[in-house]
Amino acid sequence: MARRPIALVTAAVLLLEAPGIVAVNAVMARFVEVQSMSLDGMDPDAVVTGTWALGIASGAALVLCALVALLVGLRDRRPGRLGRGLLIGCAIVHGVLGAVAVGLLGWQAFAFLMAVLGLIVLTLVAYGEEAGKPAAEKAPAPA
Repeated sequence: MARRPIALVTAAVLLLEAPGIVAVNAVMARFVEVQSMSLDGMDPDAVVTGTWALGIASGAALVLCALVALLVGLRDRRPGRLGRGLLIGCAIVHGVLGAVAVGLLGWQAFAFLMAVLGLIVLTLVAYGEEAGKPAAEKAPAPA
């Protein structure tokens, strides 16, 4: 099975996506700053700071998920509990963002997000419960 290349491609895509999400948030922060926007009377500087913080935190989370996928691919073992949780959370976020992106950005953004979601899920499924166990442990017990 091509488990290792799938995990490595997932890591590469997530690693390339991280600076993109930071850049999108940087553009949004710049728009908010230039136009002095506020949300329900909130200070515009707080909105700018929050947008930057969200972008940096999202980028860091994507890099962390990419590192988990990279370690999975290099070790050829399934991720631990924390790593699985990170990848599952990343998959959920990509699914929700895909649902939102189809209305706001179009089908191309949706297709990209669903492709990344597919890679993450495929990495998780390829290294499922039975992956990595010897064949003797996989076989059912004789009756």
